[in-house]
Amino acid sequence: MPEEARPSTGEQARQHALAQLRQAILRGEMAPAQRLVENELAEQFGVTRASVRAALIELESEGLVERIRNRGSRVRVVTVEEAVAITECRMVLEGLCAAKAAVEASDEQLTELSDLGVAMSRAVADGEPMTYSELNHELHARIRQFSGQQVADGLLDRLNGQLVRHRFQLALRPGRPQKSLSEHLAMIESIRARDPQAAESAARLHLAGVIDALRE
Repeated sequence: MPEEARPSTGEQARQHALAQLRQAILRGEMAPAQRLVENELAEQFGVTRASVRAALIELESEGLVERIRNRGSRVRVVTVEEAVAITECRMVLEGLCAAKAAVEASDEQLTELSDLGVAMSRAVADGEPMTYSELNHELHARIRQFSGQQVADGLLDRLNGQLVRHRFQLALRPGRPQKSLSEHLAMIESIRARDPQAAESAARLHLAGVIDALRE
């Protein structure tokens, strides 16, 4: 945002700081356990400390930030055990969204899923794990969107934000993209076939594979 257009106080400033911090955490630009110093962030974002503090409180409620007594805030560390528990919840919600997408998605949206599958296959063939990871994330987001299940979509947004570090680690694990690709293509195929039961099963099977990978 240009300097002259950037709000320094009030609700707009809080929203600005919140958006910048959330984006940095979700992109992996801020590492787990990294300290979040209010003065430094206020200067970086051109807002007041109060705006930064309010943003940190909001991010704490989202599970992205934790406040340590007498030590301030830091990017929350999500353990493997927590990541498994979060993914178990995702399994139920993503299965629901896949089943509903198989019924609700338009023909154009089904084509979009197919195109994503082609792009994911190309990324794996070309040995581009981070490109594959981004496409993977986009595919899940599209399925949620096409399902029309807004409550599940909102819940999954909050859950997925806590798994950023683990998502990147899995993407870089040798052989993992190849294995998950077949699971994603099965999800796409069952949704395109407009088979809600198969779509739900494929989504749950994929996330069971994610849990196995997290535990390795």
